[in-house]
Amino acid sequence: MPGLGRQRDFRLLWGGQSVSEMGSQVTNLAFPLVAVEVLRASAFEVGVLTACSTAAFLLVGLPAGAWVDRLRRRRVMMAADLGRMAAVGSIPVAYAVGGLTLAQLYVTALAAGVLTVFFDVAYQSYLPGLVGPERLVEGNAKLAGSAQVAQVAGPSVAGGLVQALGGPVAVAVDAASFFVSSLTLALIAAPEAVPDPPARAGLRAQIGEGLRFVLGHPTLRAIAGCTGTSNLFSSMMAAVEVVFLVRVIHLRAGIIGLLFAAGGIGGVVGALSASSVARRIGGVRATMAGMTLTAGGLVIPLTGRGAGVVLFAVGSFFLGLGAVIYNINQVSFRQRLCPPALLGRMNATMRFLVWGEMPIGALIGGALAGGIGLRNTLWVGVVGQLLAIIWLLASPMRSLRDFPET
Repeated sequence: MPGLGRQRDFRLLWGGQSVSEMGSQVTNLAFPLVAVEVLRASAFEVGVLTACSTAAFLLVGLPAGAWVDRLRRRRVMMAADLGRMAAVGSIPVAYAVGGLTLAQLYVTALAAGVLTVFFDVAYQSYLPGLVGPERLVEGNAKLAGSAQVAQVAGPSVAGGLVQALGGPVAVAVDAASFFVSSLTLALIAAPEAVPDPPARAGLRAQIGEGLRFVLGHPTLRAIAGCTGTSNLFSSMMAAVEVVFLVRVIHLRAGIIGLLFAAGGIGGVVGALSASSVARRIGGVRATMAGMTLTAGGLVIPLTGRGAGVVLFAVGSFFLGLGAVIYNINQVSFRQRLCPPALLGRMNATMRFLVWGEMPIGALIGGALAGGIGLRNTLWVGVVGQLLAIIWLLASPMRSLRDFPET
């Protein structure tokens, strides 16, 4: 059986997402830098900005799954890409005419976040039909690998662009990447089946089916708890990391980009090794090993000036390595387990449960930074992420080698 890299339609999906991921890395770094350096935002205001980028998973995450299960998923992805292109593209335009404000950053982050909810739910639901259940780990590993390569190169490129052109202008790169992603999706030739009409027309009833499927399965329930806890505390860190590096360690955008790239390097290693690790020790053990590896992030709050910045890179490397091994294996299990007609609602329910905490974590991080300081907030975040593994240890996963197939 030929590898997915030789299949045209998968290459188009893979290529478009690789470009989009690279562009998104520019925005991920540029937005907080624009807030801090151009608009002089406080730590709490940066926390609010981070919260806006993920709040949509809490606000529309559940109904998005029911809607996606009624529609052709590739069309949803294309529409979301074009909408994000317009939203993100408004930032350099506003800056060029002298009208850029913190409020516009908030609105843009929220609008792009809503569209990202629909894209991500459709994306994870579309892949099983494109590659087949037997190739899900390979497909997820290749897509995750591209995302991590983008995290290696993206922050470095973003830091250089922000330093040379300014953050608002650099954001235009992300807008262009969404157009490329939409174009590659349009070129996919494989027909997508028309979704079956829902057996129960009520939106609330369909949302309930997704919730019952996830919360009624002990392994899915443990994965949701672990991932949600980890995301809560990682969002606390994400809300203050750039502020910490700018105002405590006194680094410029280019160096900050290089430090964040270390997390991408860890992720690339994780993507390349996730399949082989699962084959050798089993999917469940690989998932738990990935979460354990994130303990390396404990060195991040020890970051200091000069050679001490290496600690930030080392911690980011282990966070990226562990998170990708964990995610590839648990996402592939979820996609194999779920009936096709329920994929959108299952993925949306999981996104709601595990990403809904992220805006809350970002707000807590911004508020904590003002009370206990930036470095202490990083300590709270990194320790909280490590404790997330308790969910897995308290579940049936502690005695399993591989995930059940049904």
